Amino acid sequence: MKTVVLDGYTLNPGDLSWTALEQLSEVTVYDRTAYDNGNLALIIERVGDAEFVFTNKTPLPAEAIQAMPKLKFIGVLATGYNVVDVDAAKACGVVVANIPTYGTAAVAQMAIALLLELCHHVGAHSAAVKNGDWTKNADWCFWNYPLIELAGKNMGIIGFGRIGQAVANIAQALGMKVLAFDNYRVKELESETLKYVELDELLAQADVISLHCPLFESTKGIINSSTIAKMKPGVMIVNTSRGPLVVEQDLADALNSGRVAGAGLDVVSTEPIGADNPLLTAKNCLITPHIAWAPKEARQRLMDIAVNNLKSYLEGRPVNVVNR
Repeated sequence: MKTVVLDGYTLNPGDLSWTALEQLSEVTVYDRTAYDNGNLALIIERVGDAEFVFTNKTPLPAEAIQAMPKLKFIGVLATGYNVVDVDAAKACGVVVANIPTYGTAAVAQMAIALLLELCHHVGAHSAAVKNGDWTKNADWCFWNYPLIELAGKNMGIIGFGRIGQAVANIAQALGMKVLAFDNYRVKELESETLKYVELDELLAQADVISLHCPLFESTKGIINSSTIAKMKPGVMIVNTSRGPLVVEQDLADALNSGRVAGAGLDVVSTEPIGADNPLLTAKNCLITPHIAWAPKEARQRLMDIAVNNLKSYLEGRPVNVVNR
């Protein structure tokens, strides 16, 4: 039995081990393959006669899957599985499994890290000190940005699944009140400091809005000029979910006008980010390179689940299947 990992470097740049996967079959790991549909021949060649394939961002469209007659199992090394044509895989009898829950703590932590950086600009102030600004300062302290205390403010969370709930727990620990919007409500979660609201109420009352919803047609561009107009002046926006949830030019315009006080983004609409993305030059906009998921602990959980997905398939009890 043969397994091919098409783009293993992002998951494992060298600080994890493929040993557990190698115990299940013969494994070939490529650091990178193709990140668009322009090189299907290389993808097909590398998979060859392997029965099992793992991919993170390398696409497996119908044409590729149909050209892999021995393929039985596709493991997606991520939660999102849009890189695989799951319908074509199902038609070919190929099981597709994803990794649903590995990054909850890591992504929640990153969302709060972005928010705290917007509030205190720790990096910028540290750089100013090292640049000599404190040494030369006439006063015993200084600050280059407004400093914001979160206690007593409203955290609006759009998408209240596992990650949204984890963010809510941290926000409440910081003394914030949580306004949650989700189509599925768990009323037992409500308390004096957490309540479900409709989207318009969240937009109107939140001091901070954090996005944790999936990317559907109904949520694409949910942050746009119209929804921004409904928000409090000076709101801060955090996105660690999916880039296309935000209409980027609209957010850039709102940042540059001061209507939105700051944004912390770990995702953008096209990744890697394009040099012409308007958010690159927007005021008070933090952008990190899609790393919320990437602490070693989270990546190890991802690896463990991926191995278990294949192991369970081999034992005749597939789990985390997305194309039943």
